[in-house]
Amino acid sequence: MDRAERVKQILELLDKNYGPVKCYLDHENAWQLLIATILSAQCTDERVNIVTKNLFKKYPSVRAFAEAELTELETDIHSTGFYHNKAKNIISCCQSLLSLYNGEVPSDINKLTALAGVGRKTANVIRGNIFGIPSIVVDTHVKRITKLLGLTDSSDPVKIEHELMDILPEDHWISYNIQIIAHGRKICVARKPKCEICFLSHLCPHITPVIKSTT
Repeated sequence: MDRAERVKQILELLDKNYGPVKCYLDHENAWQLLIATILSAQCTDERVNIVTKNLFKKYPSVRAFAEAELTELETDIHSTGFYHNKAKNIISCCQSLLSLYNGEVPSDINKLTALAGVGRKTANVIRGNIFGIPSIVVDTHVKRITKLLGLTDSSDPVKIEHELMDILPEDHWISYNIQIIAHGRKICVARKPKCEICFLSHLCPHITPVIKSTT
């Protein structure tokens, strides 16, 4: 089977098993998703959603975050980890949104990545989920599972992003990320993958020796 056919089958099975996709980070608008994604670095989406439930009530606008007191914001987001840098970046990011874009979140990837705390992953989350711009998001799940599936040999997120852009149809760019996250949480768990129940096992060149020995 060539790679194009393998990719086609992988996408069909992801669609069949995980269906329509929805961003895991709770948000009502672009700036909330931007802040939630900054908070999600080295933190679970579940924890971020717990924190932002009250955070977005306390700081109901971009201006409120831009004018936040640093140590107080650090306390508010403490449980997400790396709170010193995250609080500093959130305040700086929102100050830039006010001064440069009248409080609006831009869609241009270069403008997004110029904001404090915003890398390509965060920028592509915003572009795909808010603006509907086809974007590849390479997080830890996508990096690990894409490599296991033999769709990349790289460990560089930017290189993986561009490789996936070449082999995935645009209408699956965002859904691939969210479906792979679901797969990484439910079946292809990093510490103990459940290869014996994985619906992608027959397409995975890195299937565990235990499963190989039973086939």
